[in-house]
Amino acid sequence: MKLEVRYSNHFDDVKHYTTQQLRDHFLVEKVFTPGEMKLVYSHNDRIIFGGICPTTEALKLEGSKELAAEYFLQRRELGTINIGGDGIVTVDGKDYEVKNSEAIYVGMGAKEISFSAKDPKNPPKFYMNSATAHRNYPTVLIQYDDANHKPLGSLEDCNKRTINQYIHDEVFARLSERDGVEYGSCQLAMGMTKLDPGSNWNTMPCHTHERRMEVYLYFDMDDDNVVFHMMGRPDETRHLVMKNESAVISPSWSIHSGVGTKAYTFIWGMVGENKDYDDQDWLKTGDLK
Repeated sequence: MKLEVRYSNHFDDVKHYTTQQLRDHFLVEKVFTPGEMKLVYSHNDRIIFGGICPTTEALKLEGSKELAAEYFLQRRELGTINIGGDGIVTVDGKDYEVKNSEAIYVGMGAKEISFSAKDPKNPPKFYMNSATAHRNYPTVLIQYDDANHKPLGSLEDCNKRTINQYIHDEVFARLSERDGVEYGSCQLAMGMTKLDPGSNWNTMPCHTHERRMEVYLYFDMDDDNVVFHMMGRPDETRHLVMKNESAVISPSWSIHSGVGTKAYTFIWGMVGENKDYDDQDWLKTGDLK
């Protein structure tokens, strides 16, 4: 398990960064490497995110010096969405098959967690987010049909898309009623937004949310296509050029929007003060600088 640490940055400092400095602090260029688990520990709300791509051998989550924990979820929870081939997540001896576009939530206290491939030639790509937690919620598999699917935007505005909410209180409520079990999360919210062909803008008009930070993973992109990810304070915007399967850290003070040379998909994960998806401070596009 590789765990890189990224520290927080104040916006008064960030506005002076060069392009390379912005990339060094906020961009993770290659999230997935076959046969490896590559994670990033951000001091922004202490989220851990990254890619887990097992091939011939299972990959295990472990405690580390950075966590000062005997095991990874001693004081944490996690969610993961699979964007690759079919995979298996094993939680304390129980196997969960997680297919493409499916998610799994694992609550605080689970001690042994591993990720494996059903077919090493078509490995899963588990994109994981983990947040600090204060209580246990049961492990639950969230299939694509279990998620909320919310269409937004229009072709005229170049932003027709579907927001698929997986780790979300409304989804947990339905699954709890179905199974007679209290599902939930402490602070993690996670989902996947897919743009329709012909659309290229996400989250425009844009917003900030002072009570949560966010990480985006961009994917479903050809090698010759990119996304220009907008970041920074509304009056001091900057951009990062994102390629396929790269991630970007968005502090609570930053806008987070993007425009691609072609349609794409991205996974969003939020942690912080609350889990209210609509707790956002919307901005007028004409006020951006």
